Amino acid sequence: MKVRVGINGYGTIGKRVASAVAAQDDMELVGVTKTRPSYEAHLACAAGYPLYVARPEQVADFEKDGLKVEGTLDDLMEKVDIVVDATPGGVGEAYRPLYEKAGVKAIFQGGEDHGLAGVSFNAYANYSEAWGANFARVVSCNTTGLVRTLFPLDRDIGVKRVSATLVRRGADPSDNKGSALNSLEPSLKLPTHHGPDVQTIMPWVEITTMAVKAPTTLMHLHCIIADLKKGVKESDVLAAWKDVPRVKLVSGKQGIKGTANIMEMAKDLDRPRGDLMEIAVWQDGIKIVGSTLYYYQAVHQESDVVPENVDCIRSMMKMEPDAARSIKKTDDSLGIGK
Repeated sequence: MKVRVGINGYGTIGKRVASAVAAQDDMELVGVTKTRPSYEAHLACAAGYPLYVARPEQVADFEKDGLKVEGTLDDLMEKVDIVVDATPGGVGEAYRPLYEKAGVKAIFQGGEDHGLAGVSFNAYANYSEAWGANFARVVSCNTTGLVRTLFPLDRDIGVKRVSATLVRRGADPSDNKGSALNSLEPSLKLPTHHGPDVQTIMPWVEITTMAVKAPTTLMHLHCIIADLKKGVKESDVLAAWKDVPRVKLVSGKQGIKGTANIMEMAKDLDRPRGDLMEIAVWQDGIKIVGSTLYYYQAVHQESDVVPENVDCIRSMMKMEPDAARSIKKTDDSLGIGK
C-alpha cells in the first residue's frame, strides 16, 4: 500500500518535491496547495496533480481562472498520511497545529527553526533519527550541501573543525526581488546560522561560517577549510566521496569553471528543470596542506533538498529501515548520480 503524500505550498521547493514524490512507486501524491491561481497552479493541474487551496474564500478566484479545485487544505489533510510543508520560511509554524489536529505527520523545510520539529534530517547522516517521527525538518539547501560532503569525510577520515565561507545567490532565478544587482552584501551577524544548523545533524563537529550575498541567481558557492584528524592525501578525500552519488565531482580542466557551467551541464544531462540535486565539488580544487583540507563546492539551492524530503518520508513512515536502500531507490527514480 502506497503512502499518501500531500504538498502544502507548490512553489520552488514544493513543485520539485511533488514531481519527486510522483516518481516513487511506494508513494501517492494526493494533492498540492496554492494560495493564488498562478501559472504554477495551472501547471500542477496540467500535470494531473489534484489542486487544493489554503482557505475556502480562495476557491472562487481559482475557479474564475478556470482551475478545478478539489477542496481546501483541511480537506487535503483528511486524505493524506504525511504532508510536506513547502510554504515560505517562517510560515510552517502556523500550520503545525492544523497538522497535529488532523493527526498527519509533517516535514518542514530549512526556513523553519530546528525546535519546530525537534528532528533535523539528512539522509546520509541521521536517517534513523526521523524513524517514526511525527515531525521533522529537512535542513536548508546550504546546510544540506555542507553535511553532504562533511559527513563522509568525518566518517572515513575524521573532522576536527570546519570554517566555511558561503557565497550565496542573491535570489532564485524566478524572483523579482533580492540582492542589489551591483553589490556584494556580507552577513554582519557573525558567525552565521549555517554552522549551528549543521550541528543539529552533526553536533560533534566544530564549525563556524560566514556568508556573502552575491548578485547571481544560479547557485551558492562554498569555500571550505576543514582540519582533519589525520594527515591524508587528496586521493583519500576523493575516495570518501566516491560512493556518495549525491556528491558530483566536476573539473575546471574540463571546462567547468563556475556555476553557470554547472547549470549548463545539468541541462545537457537532461535533468528535469535543469536541476542538479547533487552537490558539485571541484576535484581539481582540492588541496591538502598538512592535515588541513581546502575545497570548493556548489549548491543548487532550488533542488538539492528534494531527495532528502523523499527519504525523510520513508523514515518517518517506517517504509524502509535501511538508509542506503532508501537513498538508492530515490536516486534511481530521479536520475541522481548518472
